[in-house]
Amino acid sequence: MCGRYASSANPDDLVEVFEVDEVAEAARELGPDFNVAPTASVPVVLERRHRDASGEPVGDPTRRLRTARWGLVPSWAKDAAIGNRMINARAETLADKPAFRRAYARRRCLLPADGYYEWRSPSEASARPGKQPFFITSADGRPLAMAGLYEIWHDPAAPPEEPTSWLWTVTVVTTDAGPDLVAIHDRMPVLVDAADYDRWLDPEVTPALVADLLRPSGAGTMQAVPVATTVNNVRNNGPELIRPIPAEESDGLW
Repeated sequence: MCGRYASSANPDDLVEVFEVDEVAEAARELGPDFNVAPTASVPVVLERRHRDASGEPVGDPTRRLRTARWGLVPSWAKDAAIGNRMINARAETLADKPAFRRAYARRRCLLPADGYYEWRSPSEASARPGKQPFFITSADGRPLAMAGLYEIWHDPAAPPEEPTSWLWTVTVVTTDAGPDLVAIHDRMPVLVDAADYDRWLDPEVTPALVADLLRPSGAGTMQAVPVATTVNNVRNNGPELIRPIPAEESDGLW
């Protein structure tokens, strides 16, 4: 699974990396976050058509950088609290699960990340209690583009014309862990290569034509370093969270 990650890139850099056409003001106001947790507001890259006064979509899809709350709330949900259980979506069941099926078809997105955290249970030989956190990044140091789905939920208790009654939410798509990471956890986020951004984001491309992207990372493409347990507390935040600690402090096995 992916339950915590770091996202510290400057919005202008994201515009360049993802070839964004429009940036929402809220996305510009987001500061670096080295301990992104569920329900946080996160930067999201997506493609969406503009709508006319009657609400009909017009023109070609525009690539946008905006914010969304982490934890997907399906459009049919009666309460936004369901999003607390929807931070991840398994790639194997996207086309079948009612909560994700419609978003997978038309509302795919990318979540920029420096890397993500995962926790490994201590070995039998370890004298250290508790799980060891690791910070996982690409082996070449490039930012990650985690595959995601987004939804736009309207609070049924509020009038549609009230802007705050509309909630944008997102989930991270996960798959089996790649060979570099199976020793830490059996799942990982689906990571989309730059060459595949256009295909994944295009709302006109059908799920059948992006299914091949829902795969684990290849051997030698990812790296994991042990980090301090201060990341366990969501109130802690800062670049010190992603700094490696000596291997002997992480039970000597990494």
